[in-house]
Amino acid sequence: MTTTTTMTTGDRSTSTCTASTSTGTRASTDTPTGTGSDLRRRWAAYLTAEVDAASLAVFRIGYGALIAWEVVRYVLHDRIYRYYIEPGFFFSFVPFIRPWGGTGMYWHFAALFVLALLCAAGLFYRVSAALLCAALTYVFLLDKAQYLNHLYLLCLVGLLLAAAPAHRALSLDRLRARRASPGGAPAETVPRLYLFALKAQIAIVYFYGGVAKLNGDWLRGQPLTMWLAEHRGAPLIGPLLATPAAGLALSYAGLFIDLSMGFLLFSRRTFPLGAALAVAFNLSNALLFKIGIFPYAMIAALALFADPSWPRRRLPFLFGGADRPGGGAEVPSPAAGWRRALPLALLHGYLLVHLVVPLRHWAYPGDVAWNEAGHRFSWRMKLRDKNVSELDIRVLDPRTGVRESLDLGEWLTDRQLGEMCTRPDMIADFARHVADRWREDFGVRPIVTARVVASLNGGPYRDLVDPTLDLASP
Repeated sequence: MTTTTTMTTGDRSTSTCTASTSTGTRASTDTPTGTGSDLRRRWAAYLTAEVDAASLAVFRIGYGALIAWEVVRYVLHDRIYRYYIEPGFFFSFVPFIRPWGGTGMYWHFAALFVLALLCAAGLFYRVSAALLCAALTYVFLLDKAQYLNHLYLLCLVGLLLAAAPAHRALSLDRLRARRASPGGAPAETVPRLYLFALKAQIAIVYFYGGVAKLNGDWLRGQPLTMWLAEHRGAPLIGPLLATPAAGLALSYAGLFIDLSMGFLLFSRRTFPLGAALAVAFNLSNALLFKIGIFPYAMIAALALFADPSWPRRRLPFLFGGADRPGGGAEVPSPAAGWRRALPLALLHGYLLVHLVVPLRHWAYPGDVAWNEAGHRFSWRMKLRDKNVSELDIRVLDPRTGVRESLDLGEWLTDRQLGEMCTRPDMIADFARHVADRWREDFGVRPIVTARVVASLNGGPYRDLVDPTLDLASP
């Protein structure tokens, strides 16, 4: 039996830019300049200086609230069952990571919800933030078919927040410390490096989202033109969105915004412009495309880029009218030796990894948009639209020479099938799974081949994988 189907997939979004530096209230908070060892000392002093924890606390609250809301959405749309209980096979990133049995996944998401609220409230923060990051990462690793850039970003941000003392302001832990030791609670400050790490991570998302758009299809307005045409029935602007000129104009606008956003947000002079563009850009994406909480997470991240003490001025009722710690001045870090060097080394190592990983697709032959090699973890968002006209996976018994087509609906859920049919690595994962099951049942490992005919961004149809290749071979 041959399964013929037409499906459209694609990460449809965008994001951008790298970082410079600068937050704070004085000229001395700008990135230091100099050469050699003097520059390194200034850079280290800049990153380790204590700044107001208020903006980090506001972001922590937004992060926890967004994850709690995402759990609610999973429950309302029955995604826990459909994604993690119904499938009989999972395209796991790590072979030994599997969903909990029985009702375990429901309990896991209930724990996620509670941990997200604890993180937002800043209660038992060190434990709750670490457990939240671990629980979220576990869900992320379960199935490649559920890969989303925003879930990957939430895992990374969760890791950075778990390392940061983000509970030093606007937290129940802070309130408990004040009651236990009036006047002896730690100052509401954090080393700037934690703010910088989070801001740099957001800037990397924007920047590499823009770099990925520097390809022939995007520069000719695809696939955005095709996607906008789907909104031709929208009131007032529908006919305008359906024009090729609109697709081309918005493609270049998205490219410009992505490449410039990080630079705009890191500069105090251009931050208002960058923030306004970021809000408009992300809200437009939220309205036009179904991309979950990603746009709202990027809007929440704007809290990190303004002056660290901005919540005390804009939201004084949350702080009881308290002034910025230290009277508005930065406080040199009291840490010395390894306590100062280790966080700096980890920060630079973390940023180096995340600057290199999105470029790894250049090490693989072929077009990453077609073969997907190096696509994940690279912020390649909303760049391709693949249509599959034919999907036929066949099993050949080497003893009998009998070849048969698989009924894929008996092996995979509709969502898994829709994701797998355009991703060669997932097709190979599935072929190996089929071969393993066949060997268990019949005592021989079969030859598994696939005929997949697809089109990229409206281009010609062609074979996605070699139809003569044994995909189940070691």
